[in-house]
Parts: sequence; C-alpha cells; structure tokens
Amino acid sequence: MSDNDFIILDEEEKKEHGDGEPGKEESRELTAAGEGKKEEDDGGYEKICFICHRPESVAGKMIDLPNNITVCSDCMQKSFDAMTSGAVDLNRLMNMPGVQFLNMSDLENMQPKQQKIKKKKEKPREFHQLDVKNIPAPHKIKARLDEYVVGQEYAKKAMSVAVYNHYKRVATDTMDDIEIEKSNMLMIGPTGCGKTYLVKTLARLLDVPLAITDATSLTEAGYIGDDIESVVSKLLAAADNDVERAEQGIIFIDEIDKIAKKHNTNQRDVSGESVQQGMLKLLEGSEVEVPVGANSKNAMVPLTTVNTKNILFICGGAFPDLEDIIRERLQKKTSMGFNAELKDKFDHDRELLSKVTVEDLRKFGMIPEFLGRLPIIFTLKGLDKDMLVKILKEPKNAILKQYQKLLALDEVRLEFDDDALEAIAEKAMEKDTGARALRAIIEEFMLDIMYEIPKDDSIGEVTITRAYIEGTGGPVIRLRGQAVPQLG
Repeated sequence: MSDNDFIILDEEEKKEHGDGEPGKEESRELTAAGEGKKEEDDGGYEKICFICHRPESVAGKMIDLPNNITVCSDCMQKSFDAMTSGAVDLNRLMNMPGVQFLNMSDLENMQPKQQKIKKKKEKPREFHQLDVKNIPAPHKIKARLDEYVVGQEYAKKAMSVAVYNHYKRVATDTMDDIEIEKSNMLMIGPTGCGKTYLVKTLARLLDVPLAITDATSLTEAGYIGDDIESVVSKLLAAADNDVERAEQGIIFIDEIDKIAKKHNTNQRDVSGESVQQGMLKLLEGSEVEVPVGANSKNAMVPLTTVNTKNILFICGGAFPDLEDIIRERLQKKTSMGFNAELKDKFDHDRELLSKVTVEDLRKFGMIPEFLGRLPIIFTLKGLDKDMLVKILKEPKNAILKQYQKLLALDEVRLEFDDDALEAIAEKAMEKDTGARALRAIIEEFMLDIMYEIPKDDSIGEVTITRAYIEGTGGPVIRLRGQAVPQLG
C-alpha cells in the first residue's frame, strides 16, 4: 500500500495484531508528562496556526497535529465545515465506530519551517488609577503645559478646565441623579501652532492612553478606507488591549475640517457629511464593537466591546477659508455714519479666527449635530516672530536644547547668538508652516557642523551667528583652552 492511500483500520484488527501501544493509564501518564515537558521547553515561544498564521495569544488554544503542526480551533472548524459540505459525507465516515481517518502523504508534505513565534515579554503593568483627589487642578495642568508649550494662553486654560472636569466625571462616575455631560473639545488653529503637541503633552501629564488619528482616512462603512470605529481600535491598541484602561483614554482626531460637508456636488459624500453622522454615537457615548489589533473587521480578527461614554474626544483642524466666512459675517454689520466700522477693518486682523461662532462652522460644512457634541470650542493663534524665537529656546525639550545635548556628548559646547535666533525665526515666517519650519531650517545649517565636529577633537565650542544662517559667513569656533575665531 502506497503512502498516498488512505488507511482505514478497524479496532478488531488492531486487537488481533497488537499495535504495541501502552495501556490507557500508562498512555495518559506519558501524555501528561509530555505536555509538561513541552511547556518547560518552549523557551518563551508561542505556537502559531499553520493555516491563518495567528499566534496562540490571539487565536486561542492550538490543536496539536503530527509533525509539530498546530492549527487554531477556528481553522479546524472551517476545515470540517468545508469537508462536510462536499459531495461525499466524510462526517458520517469519520463517525463510524472503530475507524480512523488519516492521509499520510499530506502530513509528510506539511513540514513548516517554524511553527512558533517569540512571545512578548510581559511587562509589569502598573496602571494609573483615577482618583478625584489625585486629579491635578486646572492651574497645575496649565503650569505643566507652560513648560512645554509657548504662548496659546487661552487654549491651555480652556483645555486644563475641560480635562479636569472630564476626569472628575470619570472618577466619580455619577453624582446622585445629576449626570455630567462630556467635555469634548474642538481646537481651531493654523498649521504648526501646537494643536497636536498640546494633546500629546496633556496625555503624558495625566498618564492616560492617547490615540491620534487623521479624519482624512475615515469613510462611511462599506467603502475603501478606515471605518469610523477604527479610531477606538487605535486607542485600544495604545492601552495594550486593556478595555477598562482604554475607556478612560483620549482620542485626538486631527484634520477634522477635511470631513466638512461638500458643497455643490452631486456625488455621494462618503468621506464628508456621512463620516460626521457616523461619529455622532462615538462622541455622545455608546458601546461599539471594535477589532483587536486591526483597523478593519474581518473573520480572522476577534472583536471586543468598548464603551465610549468616558473617552475624551478632542478634534482639531486648520479650517482654511474659515477666516473669509468670519470676515463676511462681520462686514455685514458695517453701516454708514460717523461711528460706522470700515469694511476693510477686518482684512488685516490677526485675531480674526478667535471671533468664530458655531454659525460660521456650520457655514463651513460641519453639521449642527456634530458641533453640538463638541461643546468646548476654542482657537489657537498663529505664531509670530517673537513666539518662534521663544519656541526655539524656552520649552523643556526645545530644538536648540536637543542639539546642545547631542554636541555635549562629543564634549563640545553649542551656543546661538540672539541675532541668529531672529534670523531662523524670520526664515520660518517666510515658509508659513508654523513651528514645523524651525526644525527643517535648523537641520539644514546644522548638517555640516554635525558632520565636521567629530573629526577634530580640539574643538571646544561652536557659536552660531546670523551671518552663518544667512549664508554670508561661518560659525565662530573656539578650540579647547583658547579662542580662535574662524570663518567658514
């Protein structure tokens, strides 16, 4: 009989020929001993399914087959279902008393290279438990934000109060019969003014999980793109798949202005108004089923239920052209006479964005139901030259301090002239991308310095000048023990 033939043995024949197997009790002892040895020898690895390649930590307990093959229960069940739906009812054949069913050639061909995956080292998880007494007061939250973020006083104050009230609500769960509403926020400000940075600093201060996502990738369910529930799935991943911890986290949805209602279009708006409508239940607070470890739901990914009633949602966007809508509204109030306001009064108003109203946002394309679930709306100012200079040197992790630390590791001191800082700020203002421009400018002129300094051990100090920034001169280099200016 060839290996390719199916072997069907009857129990009677086994007894007659004697297959040399140990008795039942002995067999059980051997199996138990083998399993114990297996657990000892796994060396920190976990099994993976031969068919769907999911590890045991995701797919659950594996079924061991000959030749070190392991299959998860889901794939095994699907295999049985596929077999029973065929023309030959193999289920009846396999259920015949005293019959074993085995294909020898399949087992020989199924030789996986590696059937195990390295287990993650379990870190001792010490999660910060929220307590009303331990929640920092608004002035303390703002003081910590001041250490990292320059300016934006009103925004920091509004965020501090909203976050304090929200986490008091979470910690107390309820106050008698009075239910406190969520403090979801909408941040409006030009690009590079610190919206994302504020949220990151806030989450680090409160020690809560944070998920940052872009609204641009979200689409209505059934279309290519991320489902709306994917924002909660990212928060769950940030909380190490701990549902309880995720339900106390913060979700920051950036580029929220990109899901505004499209005007004058006959096509289906799958990434605009429909996404706003789909987000209503998340912002309000509801139980949603989200995939664990993936952005989209499919048969191979387990689902879990997350309640969003205690998740703080912060939305942010640049809202381009919103200033034109505000200006148009304000100019309608102008009239004739001695006390009338001039029509061009608001053309050069740098504080124009702070005069935004809900009506302006509705005109921009945000639906009223969506805005109603974001009760706290505040704006951030665009950065001027003085603020850019402060951003360069004042925050705890300022860009200049980062470079000074890098060169200090080579035992070289790095200094910047005040004129040099102003020159960097002026170049950043020309790019009109806010604080993001600072990094690009500094990277450009620091490239040669970072390349050349490790070559010469005699260099002790480098001073960056305005002439070097503008390309008309070089940095001042001082050797160890003496001061020798050099022009590059």
